[in-house]
Amino acid sequence: MTKQSKPKYRRILLKLSGEALGGESGVGICPEAIHDMACQIGEVRQLGVEVVIVVGGGNIFRGLTGSERGIERATGDYMGMLATIINALALQDALEKNGVPTRVQSAITMAQVAEPFIRRRAVRHLEKGRVVIFGGGTGNPYFSTDTAAALRANEIGAEVILKATKVDGIYDSDPKANAKASRFEQISYIEALQRQLKVMDSTAFSLCMDNKMPIIVFDLFKPHNLRRVVLGEHVGTLVTA
Repeated sequence: MTKQSKPKYRRILLKLSGEALGGESGVGICPEAIHDMACQIGEVRQLGVEVVIVVGGGNIFRGLTGSERGIERATGDYMGMLATIINALALQDALEKNGVPTRVQSAITMAQVAEPFIRRRAVRHLEKGRVVIFGGGTGNPYFSTDTAAALRANEIGAEVILKATKVDGIYDSDPKANAKASRFEQISYIEALQRQLKVMDSTAFSLCMDNKMPIIVFDLFKPHNLRRVVLGEHVGTLVTA
């Protein structure tokens, strides 16, 4: 634990990939991985930070992969959106067992399991101390959950997007393939685009760049890392103007 305990951010959007919920294999739902995430999110909530989460669905179904195998692209994307709802419910369950009140909002209407996405209602939940999990992507095919994260972050007035990954930031090349790859502490949107560093897909990235929404790419699998990021420590890579 750090001596500093005043958070740098008041409201954050945490982007979780489906693979992160799948644990080591990145497939299916790993109860241990989700429990660890819930503990880290709970730590941040105790600091008084308002948290919204956007989850991916790649651990269950990926629309783009489906379309490569003959499923129509739009249908595949809708299937992927449904996968994100499964992940959102799993994360909600883990958070509430950890004593963190949550609400799931879906971009696709499914009243039995989630509220519809209503911006003002989402903000009200945050003000009441609840964590809001956004499932269903943007509700439209051809858009990734990264784009959903960029969109929701701007809509609900988040101060930063925290993109949780299995590596500790953005590198100039793949650190798993190249032992000499060097990590950026900070990089501009333009440089990240020019170097074709896969921070987010281009639609999501453009949305962040146009609205000056900072992105921090960090390793969620190191204990207390989320808390360290929120307290303003130099963790991961900051993408900014």
